[in-house]
Amino acid sequence: MAKDRTSTAAAFYLIIWCVFFVQGHAFYLPGVAPEDFDKGDTLNVKVNKLTSTKTQLPYSYYTLPFCRPKTIVDSAENLGEVLRGDRIENSPYQFKMREPQMCNVLCRITLNGKTARKLKEKIDDEYRVNMILDNLPLVVPVQRPDREISSFVYQHGFHVGFKGQYAGSKDEKYFINNHLTFTVKYHKDVLTDTARIVGFEVKPFSAKHEYEGQWSEKTRLTTCDPHAKRTIISSESPQEVEDKKEIIFTYDVDYEASDVKWASRWDTYLMMADDQIHWFSIVNSLMIVLFLSGMVAMIMLRTLYRDISKYNQLETQEEAQEETGWKLVHGDVFRPPVNSDLLCVYVGTGVQFFGMILLTMIFAVLGFLSPSNRGGLMTALLMLFVFMGLFGGYAAARLYKMFKGTNWKKITLQTAFMFPGIAFSIFFVLNALIWGQKSSGAVPFGTMFALVFLWFGISVPLVFVGSYVGFRKPAPEDPVKTNKIPRQIPEQAWYMHPVFSILIGGILPFGAVFIELFFILTSIWLQQFYYIFGFLFLVFIILIVTCAEITIVLCYFQLCSEDYLWWWRSYLTSGSSALYLFLYASFYFFTKLEITKPVSGMLYFGYMLIASYAFFVVTGTIGFYACLWFTRLVYSSVKID
Repeated sequence: MAKDRTSTAAAFYLIIWCVFFVQGHAFYLPGVAPEDFDKGDTLNVKVNKLTSTKTQLPYSYYTLPFCRPKTIVDSAENLGEVLRGDRIENSPYQFKMREPQMCNVLCRITLNGKTARKLKEKIDDEYRVNMILDNLPLVVPVQRPDREISSFVYQHGFHVGFKGQYAGSKDEKYFINNHLTFTVKYHKDVLTDTARIVGFEVKPFSAKHEYEGQWSEKTRLTTCDPHAKRTIISSESPQEVEDKKEIIFTYDVDYEASDVKWASRWDTYLMMADDQIHWFSIVNSLMIVLFLSGMVAMIMLRTLYRDISKYNQLETQEEAQEETGWKLVHGDVFRPPVNSDLLCVYVGTGVQFFGMILLTMIFAVLGFLSPSNRGGLMTALLMLFVFMGLFGGYAAARLYKMFKGTNWKKITLQTAFMFPGIAFSIFFVLNALIWGQKSSGAVPFGTMFALVFLWFGISVPLVFVGSYVGFRKPAPEDPVKTNKIPRQIPEQAWYMHPVFSILIGGILPFGAVFIELFFILTSIWLQQFYYIFGFLFLVFIILIVTCAEITIVLCYFQLCSEDYLWWWRSYLTSGSSALYLFLYASFYFFTKLEITKPVSGMLYFGYMLIASYAFFVVTGTIGFYACLWFTRLVYSSVKID
């Protein structure tokens, strides 16, 4: 009987193992499942928003006088895509798998004063057209001039048009890219005749097409031969953008076999232009920070161990009274600080953000939030922040009870509403500015309602649940008793002044992330893909260690100078790195971006203000908990009568 049970259990575990093993190899983790295409299958080309790094204001594709399908159908989008301003719609482009097409006429339009003015505005602002084929974004390959070996950089989307001087004219004129030469790269299955799409490229041209006779659906262009092997577009006669000008939109489709497999098709899209500098800078930054952190840890361990040993070896009370330093403030070090309620709220919010960032990093490292999952990162951040409210409320209530507080509902409401309220207010104002510009980046009313529901319907109740559980637990006991009368703090040296100490403390945590910050800002504001989440996770771990160590060191120096007001200073010491982050963001704005419109500048600084505020509560909370652990450990290790 026992043997049968053992055999049954072994078979059960074998089945479970096989199921998970097979499933682990059957699905591609980072994105959607692959799709196989037979020769002649229809390929659906979709259009996305128009984007510009100069304005940061996306617009729907059909706001410009481009060719339209009979019926415009919006694709279903997740929350992250809507917040990013994506507007994915169908297009009139018709591709057939592995069937090249030359000089296909899409449509013919005649500009009027209004449409010509719109095109000129978008050309001035260097707007790009974005398209999607089989979940791959359209890219323009650009030769890298700094490399001896032929290599390309992929720019996302193609420009609406350009400005230039032609036909001996001294004035600059506007020209539209009305002819597109597409290249669809595919990887063919060796066993079947099916293929998978692994690349989607385009080369845009501006061509003033001509034809004979009256225009009809069967009209043949004299400037474009559909029977030629390759379409040759002359750059000597581009299509000008002016009132009453006739524009004919055409396109070619070519297919190219590729050795790139479907699972690796995003690799070429994710190659950054300055990859060598990126890797070198990251490694160099990590080595410097690790070296400094090692030195700080070694100094702290040796110094603190010597102090504790010396204090514990004192035999008489007279000897103890002659001592100075951190032991003298043991009766005041755990005295609740001024504005303790606000500190509890900030710590709870910091725990909520920390949990959100940590889980997002883990999902990103595992590949769930790759660029193929469009909008996934933004959606994950929002949902995890909402659900982490449970831990935020718990942390705030626990600290509040440690401060001998009694009105836990007040703390819970402040934790649930303060940071989200400030961030939502800024976001609402910025969204109103975007809406005023008639941009597709404006969040619709339905999405705004969904955000409010996530906040009030899920986040707030979870904060209350966490606070209730945390407040019901017994408060942790202090290692030493607190005196009834506060001890007088002696006059401090200039380098121990709170402002100076706090500003110095934020430099090292910022130094751990500022190089990575450059690439993050570039991916957000210059519309590139950020994908090295493994390095980002490593930098995040080093940021945690750096915040903890620099706060502990400065807290130790503060206690040695007999200043026991460490609660708020420990939070602000590491949290001050957010100030340097915002200053660096301002430096990046004026040196790297070409934003000229006031509204775009307000959007940039508004969103960076929210990001810096979030960075403040995260780093501040890390430093606070490190200092709290340090003080409890130190004062529980010495003999105090």
